[in-house]
Amino acid sequence: MSEKIMLRVPDKAKRLWDEWNIRCAVLISLLFQVVLIFSANSRKRTGGRLMTALIWSVYLLADWIAAFAVGLISSGQSNDCPEKVAVRKELAAFWAPFLLLHLGGPDVITAFSLEDNELWIRHLLGLMIQLLAVAYVFTQSLPNEFWIPTLLMFLAGSYKYAERTCALYKACLGNFKRSLLPKPDAGPNYAKLMEEYSAIEASQVPVNIEIVNEPEKDSAGTTVAPSPNDHMIVVSESEVELSDREIVTKGYEFFNTFKGLVVDHMFSFHERNESRKFFFQRTASDAFKVMEVELNFIYDALFTKMAVVHCKTGYLFRFLCAVLIVLCFQQFVSHHLHTDITLFDKIVTYILLGGAVCLEFVAFFNLVLSDWAIVSTTWIADLTRPCFCKGYRWSNTMSQHSFISFCLKERSKWVDKIADFCGIKETLDEFRYKGSAVFEDDLKEFIFKELKAKAEKAKTTKDAKEIYSSRGDGVLWNYPSHYPHPSISSSISDEVEYDESLMLWHIATELLYSTSSNIDQNGKFCKILSDYMLYLLVMRPMFMSAVAGIAQIRFQDTREEAKKFFQRWESELTPSAAEERHKQACKKLLEVKTTVVKADQKKTVIKPNEVKGDRSKSVLFDACILANDLEQLGESKKWEVMSKVWVELLCYAASHCRPNAHAQQLSKGGELITFVWLLMAHFGLGEQFRIESGHARAKLLVTK
Repeated sequence: MSEKIMLRVPDKAKRLWDEWNIRCAVLISLLFQVVLIFSANSRKRTGGRLMTALIWSVYLLADWIAAFAVGLISSGQSNDCPEKVAVRKELAAFWAPFLLLHLGGPDVITAFSLEDNELWIRHLLGLMIQLLAVAYVFTQSLPNEFWIPTLLMFLAGSYKYAERTCALYKACLGNFKRSLLPKPDAGPNYAKLMEEYSAIEASQVPVNIEIVNEPEKDSAGTTVAPSPNDHMIVVSESEVELSDREIVTKGYEFFNTFKGLVVDHMFSFHERNESRKFFFQRTASDAFKVMEVELNFIYDALFTKMAVVHCKTGYLFRFLCAVLIVLCFQQFVSHHLHTDITLFDKIVTYILLGGAVCLEFVAFFNLVLSDWAIVSTTWIADLTRPCFCKGYRWSNTMSQHSFISFCLKERSKWVDKIADFCGIKETLDEFRYKGSAVFEDDLKEFIFKELKAKAEKAKTTKDAKEIYSSRGDGVLWNYPSHYPHPSISSSISDEVEYDESLMLWHIATELLYSTSSNIDQNGKFCKILSDYMLYLLVMRPMFMSAVAGIAQIRFQDTREEAKKFFQRWESELTPSAAEERHKQACKKLLEVKTTVVKADQKKTVIKPNEVKGDRSKSVLFDACILANDLEQLGESKKWEVMSKVWVELLCYAASHCRPNAHAQQLSKGGELITFVWLLMAHFGLGEQFRIESGHARAKLLVTK
């Protein structure tokens, strides 16, 4: 017979656990709430992996430890061995409602990701279970000298938990979309009209039907005044600067109008023209500030409690909740003096009470300084005027990824295998190969002017659709000098997949940028946008999923060919500084001969797939051919053309990305591509608009 081996827990460890488990659990739960309330908002201003991992860990553990502590307390209340209960039942019952308060979480985070909002039903079930558990603990503790403060905190905690569940429900994308739908409208009664017409006609009385059109309605079903210029472009030569308060209020107005973008909502032409009119009259700086505020409101609506709190009912219940917490504090102070609570338990209780009051104060402070309070209350706007637009509401950075640098800084294969096995290869890639560039004002101005110029040409929906679908070819119409170089136009034609175009232009940009001696501002724009777009393609594929094609295969094949090429010339690449080594590698690629002289003495380009076949999807030397052809345009002209092509490639990716990818990234520092997507919508460059005319009212006219 085999003996069963049992692991015996030492009695000392068991006593230590019984004595400290509840105390430690409630204090750790409070600590997690403090960490969340002070750090959660930073995630919209930074996309750093470490900060994201910290917030994610605390977000998950906060709910777990609070529910665990409620379980410990309820288990202790039903324990038949009083000597094992280290905390008095009355005091443990008083601590339990604090955990409901913690389960409600801070205002600044209800969901870590969009998927968390879809789990609102699970949170609703959790709410009911935890309420029953805490109510059970309370009833088991009766008679309880702390029953008044316990009941007060139970009411406050119940509201906080219900408030979070409500926020998750409203932010669920399905519910979010349903909340934007107009009221059902069957329109005029067609059957009744035709019956009346038939009856009059049958009586041989002459009758006609006259159609009278009603005013147009917007996407919310609200009647709008007709304008003779509603379908004409409005271009203003003067750009009016906005005050800080106007930036916030306009951002809120556009949030209310265009928040449906994240759920593929459709908009009227009236809303399109109002938006176009506003943004045509703005400077690039003000336009991006307004969009910052607008995206900040979207972030708050999807990931925080702000949309629930900022209404009359929300303000009322939040005030009552604060009053309940303060009264609870006062009641405990007046009661505990006459009880025999240990000193340490008094300290723990005061920490919980003080923490609850402080967290409520911080929440109130955040509410007062929030954009929501500024747009809803004038006196708060005047009070917080200095804080309106200080700092950014997003990271204001563009991540960078260089293909050539990636190939030259290869990790050892065994490290890659271990990282891949552990599932951290992508994380290590970001730490090693991802750079960062500040989104400077001059680049902001350049992108805004390019989109504004395109919007001026979009006089009709057909024009807008053509511009929206362009991915670089639209630029070349204005530069006929490219015609002798077919690789330029063919690299961005519809016959080439988008990811292939992006890879070609990225490598060509790297080669030219690293080997050029005179680089103007357009050249710098090219390099930043090129590295940013490759970063999105390789490290943020959710933004490219609709246009990526076989991007991963193409990138791997191109990388493999580049590595083999550089290994061949390894002896000639001097072990100098990284920048110099990068330049040498680019020169070696450009030195590869891509043309032959045929019998008629004409130079002919030999395409790589003619030599290698098409099994490998590498575009390395196709990019070299493209770089050589772009070089023929001249130093200044090539950067001008390339910078405009990069803006079109960026716009194409932005407009063809799934909206929920844009929304998801708001909680990870934000992305430039999201601003471009939103700016295109504001300029009317997209398929989100349709004409919503009013009903055609029919009248029966009896003629003589």
